[in-house]
Amino acid sequence: MSAAVASPASQPPKLEKKPVKFSNLLLGAGLNLFEVTTLGQPLEVTKTTMAAHRGDSFAAALTRIWNRGGILGFYQGLIPWAWIEASTKGAVLLFVASEAEYWARSFGASEFGGGIIGGVTGGVAQAYATMGFCTCMKTVEITKHKMAASGQKPPGTWATFMDIWRREGIRGINKGVNAVAIRQMTNWGSRFGLSRLAEQGIRKVTGKENGEKLNAFEKILASTLGGGLSAWNQPIEVIRVEMQSKKEDPNRPKKMTVGTTFKYIYETNGIKGLYRGVTPRIGLGVWQTVCMVALGDMAKTYVEKLTGEKVTAKH
Repeated sequence: MSAAVASPASQPPKLEKKPVKFSNLLLGAGLNLFEVTTLGQPLEVTKTTMAAHRGDSFAAALTRIWNRGGILGFYQGLIPWAWIEASTKGAVLLFVASEAEYWARSFGASEFGGGIIGGVTGGVAQAYATMGFCTCMKTVEITKHKMAASGQKPPGTWATFMDIWRREGIRGINKGVNAVAIRQMTNWGSRFGLSRLAEQGIRKVTGKENGEKLNAFEKILASTLGGGLSAWNQPIEVIRVEMQSKKEDPNRPKKMTVGTTFKYIYETNGIKGLYRGVTPRIGLGVWQTVCMVALGDMAKTYVEKLTGEKVTAKH
């Protein structure tokens, strides 16, 4: 099949399966940890706060976060839960997405189609393998802050986690994981596919169709277009936040499924409510891309020296 031969100049003539190397996983984990520890977590907290408090403006959300703990309020849930998520989700995504994309391309999918299939499969695996547990623990941190604000002494993180486990079992600590899976599936499917489509367009415009390396600006532009356009699925993120929210509202459905939560948000806040937090989410995508591109080459050199392996992952 013609699609089995990599037509984009960035691929060798023969489609080959890339080995999953420790150096690739280490590079991804390191870059993800840097991203989330700098601007990533503040943007994540802002996005989640706007999705949970859909009547707040961007400024009101920032004020709410500041009042909750000053500058540390913007880093709520960073240690260790966001660190655990950042250091593991990249490995899962890279391993599964590269495998799925290879098999899709070997069965005749185009680079664009293979990118979407790889992203979708990797996103689903990412959600169920790592993000249910980490999202639960971040919710535990938020609950502790609410209890402290009301004058109660909050239990330890692990005590609260074990209480959820005893009361609700595996379903309790993975509450909202189906919404997370839908979000990750559509997010990475869109992002991988659209970023590759944007890259192909940039190569045509700049005349780099024969394997020439894109410069930093062109890489950032391709990934920013892919990440920004992928924010079309923000309603899934708002649904996920609402499903995991502990707020009391007699109008909320007793059983929070993806469908009933969508209906509740739409009836109470309209279509705009389903897109609350989309601005910091786009900003988060841009920051992730800048980190991967700006620090990628430097981190790649360091990891190669540390492990003695050649890093083959794209960044």
